[in-house]
Amino acid sequence: MRFLNNQVPQQDLTYNDVFMVPSRSAVSSRLSVDLTSTDGIATPLPLVVANMTAISGRRMAETVARRGAVAILPQDIPTEVVAEAIAKVKAAHTQFDTPVVVNPNTTVGEAMALMPKRAHNLVVVVSGDRHNGRLTPLGVLSPHDTVDEDRFAQVGDVMSTDLVTVTADASPQEVFDELSDHHLDAALAVDGDELVGLVTRKGALRSALYQPAVDADGKLRIGTAVGINGDVQGRAEALLLAGSDILVVDTAHGHQEKMLEALRTVAKVRDQIAPHIRIVAGNVVTADGVRDLVDAGADVVKVGVGPGAMCTTRMQTGVGRPQFSAVLECAEAARELGRSIWADGGVRYPRDVALALAGGAGSVMIGSWFAGTYESTGELKVDAEGRQYKESFGMASARAVRMRTRDQSSFERARAGLFEEGISSSRMYLDPQRPGVEDLIDFITSGVRSSCTYAGAADLTEFADLAVVGLQSRSGYDEGRPLDRSW
Repeated sequence: MRFLNNQVPQQDLTYNDVFMVPSRSAVSSRLSVDLTSTDGIATPLPLVVANMTAISGRRMAETVARRGAVAILPQDIPTEVVAEAIAKVKAAHTQFDTPVVVNPNTTVGEAMALMPKRAHNLVVVVSGDRHNGRLTPLGVLSPHDTVDEDRFAQVGDVMSTDLVTVTADASPQEVFDELSDHHLDAALAVDGDELVGLVTRKGALRSALYQPAVDADGKLRIGTAVGINGDVQGRAEALLLAGSDILVVDTAHGHQEKMLEALRTVAKVRDQIAPHIRIVAGNVVTADGVRDLVDAGADVVKVGVGPGAMCTTRMQTGVGRPQFSAVLECAEAARELGRSIWADGGVRYPRDVALALAGGAGSVMIGSWFAGTYESTGELKVDAEGRQYKESFGMASARAVRMRTRDQSSFERARAGLFEEGISSSRMYLDPQRPGVEDLIDFITSGVRSSCTYAGAADLTEFADLAVVGLQSRSGYDEGRPLDRSW
């Protein structure tokens, strides 16, 4: 990447402070751009779901992995629970959605509470033992089926039996055509009479556009986080043995001795159990931080202090750095060492993802933007105006600290709760146009693909090399914002 007209910035820059200019391009189609991450992990998309308790869970992990990204489960979740989540993600189908299932005698009210667990809002009624995994589909329940129905009625009496089934090896086009012929939005994938998964028309289209992020065994990939306190070695061992594909050693201030010690411990465990697994560590914002973490064993360094929507660190401590400049400096330092970075935080629009990648990031980590989706872990709520939202909170907030110190004494927990750097409760509203994380992935990837074509880049390595970036004022940034009504 280079600056337009060889401009030399006199101050550190945020994503809002810069823009990209078009260059001569031979890339004729957005779909021909290869978005494989350049961080050495090589996911089909350079997107990572942040390891935040209100955002990243099993449902989020398997959904984004089907589309080529990866999610990191938080360090606050008990190890045995994380291991169970990893097993479920690994058992999930790489093309079809894992349906929410109920039995025929489930009440309508109970089923309705489960509908927001998936963007398609469908619940599949099945017979069989859900714990043994062999299920036979009987019908489907949608919000439309529940209109004017008694909440204590049984779903077996109100479900729709107008089902379209497809075989487990059906191609995306076959699924799409079958649904179009029947004028339905969803089909059930079956193997004989056994339920395999669920797919919508839009899901079939996405299966043709995206490649899933899979491991060497063809199973969906998932990452997990390890803190720098407690039994670091024991948790790292357990996560690797459970099948975690990425280990993220995570703390707000990554450039400290305790982090370096923990990182060396994790790297030693990794080398003994699964030497092919990549270790990510952070967060830092300087070249010196990158060098020290790489020297301690990091394959990828997480960059960002203070740009996140839930983070109050800069306002509370004065510590941090504008994210675009942090990415530029840290990416260059990592590249010199044969390593890469993740740009973590400050992403609010597809342009920000593109700028981070142009600045040399191998992948971009997204948190709060993904909090307001059906797939995030929070409970779906509705405000007084009928708008749907989910609560999110920072990982250094008092709320997160209480969860992280749940095994300590009441006194120790209360004392730790006095020191917080993050919002404990924030409403993240679902975008009516893009309420699911897959909708946001469509939005992001279409923008990044277009950015690459403007730069004349066929892949992200070329993009980071060819991108030309200029400096702009606040009014320059505002000029590029669309208007939803006339002026």
